[in-house]
Amino acid sequence: MDKATQPTETLNDGKHVDILMIHALLESLLTIFSTMVNLRIQPGIPVPKQDKIAKGEVTGLMGMETEQAKGSVALSFTLPAIRKISAKLIGEEIGVIGDEARDMTGELTNMLVGGAKRIMAEKGFEFDMQSPQLLMGKGHEIMHRYPGQTVLLPIKVEKEEFYMELNFI
Repeated sequence: MDKATQPTETLNDGKHVDILMIHALLESLLTIFSTMVNLRIQPGIPVPKQDKIAKGEVTGLMGMETEQAKGSVALSFTLPAIRKISAKLIGEEIGVIGDEARDMTGELTNMLVGGAKRIMAEKGFEFDMQSPQLLMGKGHEIMHRYPGQTVLLPIKVEKEEFYMELNFI
């Protein structure tokens, strides 16, 4: 390959921090589920989200900011998904969407973003993370802070699904 056809940009060039953050979040989520939860997850096909209505019944939403990118990530769990996860993580099934489901969602959201922060630091990028906002109830709205397109990523855990929303500018 001659010099004229070699790519001049890389993901580590500081121009693609949003893509690096999304990859770090996915890597963090896979690590959490394979090591701490001990459940295999399968990310689905990401699609643009057209509304603000949560697909799950309990959601953790957290903002993330660097000089080069700003955005937020949400984890939204259905009751069947949180039941599967809680059975593995704490040894008992959470039966209803309430305080325990909210607390577990907050912990998972913190672990997700904390893991991504470590991965990004290893690549030379630091970001600030906010405290998670926790939302509950069927049909609650997830209000991402920035005007970028929200991407919805369904994630299978055994036969159930939960959702990750990504919104970066």
